[in-house]
Amino acid sequence: MYLFGASGHGKVVISNLESQGEVVHGLYDDDPSVKECLNYPVFQWDGTADISQHLIVSIGDNSIRRQVVERLLGRVVYGRAIHRHALVSGHAVIAAGTVVMAGAVIQPDARIGSHVIVNTSASVDHDCRVGDYVHIGPKAVLCGEVKIGKGALIGAGSTLVPGIRVGAGCVIGAGSTVLRDVADGEKVWGTVK
Repeated sequence: MYLFGASGHGKVVISNLESQGEVVHGLYDDDPSVKECLNYPVFQWDGTADISQHLIVSIGDNSIRRQVVERLLGRVVYGRAIHRHALVSGHAVIAAGTVVMAGAVIQPDARIGSHVIVNTSASVDHDCRVGDYVHIGPKAVLCGEVKIGKGALIGAGSTLVPGIRVGAGCVIGAGSTVLRDVADGEKVWGTVK
């Protein structure tokens, strides 16, 4: 497995892969001054590398992660990194490029899109739908049948009550309790009624 992005999020993805016994061959990054990450070699992406192994874009920022995926379109095959201490139902669907951190729980019939981050100890309950490029922060809770639009950020420790919809590109502030639907691009925090 290769990673693209040799910063803090890349370190956590490496830890996920190591927990599974997955071989990490190295990382790519746009910064030529970065030469290694957790003792793995970092190569500068020149646009021509032939990556025959799976790759994960290990960049925490949703919009930058999406830009890199679009730039690499058709050149790589994406893997997944699910920590061995995550609890993922065999009836859940997790698309390529997605990372599930230690302690996360994904329940039956949840569908997680491509290039999503389900962070440490986050919970995604039954029948949730999570769009591509979403980041669900540490200890965030999505109750049953929640729907999250593409590129949304669900802040650490947030709780989303059953059946609500969060639109594309939304930001839910850390520690929020979301009791209503949130429109595309809306930024909310606190108790959202």
